Amino acid sequence: MTENSNNTVISIMGPTASGKTDLAMQLADIINGDLISVDSALIYRGMDIGTAKPTPAELEKYPHKLISFLDPAQVYSAADFRTDVLKAIEESFDNGKTPILVGGTMMYFKALIDGISDLPEASAEVRSEIEAMAKEHDWEYVHAQLAKVDPVAAKRIHPNDPQRINRAYEVYLISGKTMTELMAKEKQPIPYNIKQFAFMCEDKTELHQRIEQRFNIMLEQGFQAEVEALMKRPDLHLDLPAIRAVGYRQMWQHLKGELDWNEMVFRGVVATRQLAKRQLTWLRSWPNVMYLEVGKQKENLQRIINSLS
Repeated sequence: MTENSNNTVISIMGPTASGKTDLAMQLADIINGDLISVDSALIYRGMDIGTAKPTPAELEKYPHKLISFLDPAQVYSAADFRTDVLKAIEESFDNGKTPILVGGTMMYFKALIDGISDLPEASAEVRSEIEAMAKEHDWEYVHAQLAKVDPVAAKRIHPNDPQRINRAYEVYLISGKTMTELMAKEKQPIPYNIKQFAFMCEDKTELHQRIEQRFNIMLEQGFQAEVEALMKRPDLHLDLPAIRAVGYRQMWQHLKGELDWNEMVFRGVVATRQLAKRQLTWLRSWPNVMYLEVGKQKENLQRIINSLS
């Protein structure tokens, strides 16, 4: 680990549409911060509008690490993220800056802070074998095979979640050990002093309004055309994590003729609200966190700065 007199990392967490990115950019100006995205949708190229990615002008002024570096056809794990974010943090320290982690993918934050088990790297060959098994039978069949060797993982993973079924069964086929067994081994926590802040809102009315407003703005900005461009690629489909992202799934279904426009908008907004609810559930039990209030950016900014002095 690079020697650094401060060695402090700041994390700004919270539900979607709560104002995390705006606050992080303001903070970066004040403390010479380096912005690092913690978002499982912002990692993909060509998915800008529906992920509410910072604008090109914002990214020029406030570059974000771990944004737009992966093709939507690729799968990216929490373990991949931890490797990449630790490298990004070190680069920030090397450049004399304070890393500011900003995003709402709580699984990524947890992997970074608590550490992650030493699982084998993915194997394209093994994954192809599992996918062939699923094609011959179905994913419920593969799930049943997983349950025979790792019932704990199978109970945790839904039978209609091909990505996680594939990974859990792949781990067993590669290593001869179950994911449950490997994940029980000791983890390495984050090797830095981390100050954590999170947007919370007990009254969700304002957040729900912000979510609906943002979804409508995305539609005005050309979200449909963005998804149409993705649909032209034969290697992209609804089973991929990128295309299952909130909003993209609903627009994809609309363009396939499965949902009319109003139903697509309704489902897109509802799915985004459900995502925010899950994020808030994570944060209510999150340890060592200072809470921020949605819509009070001046006070939030001052609170973070005061905590650093």
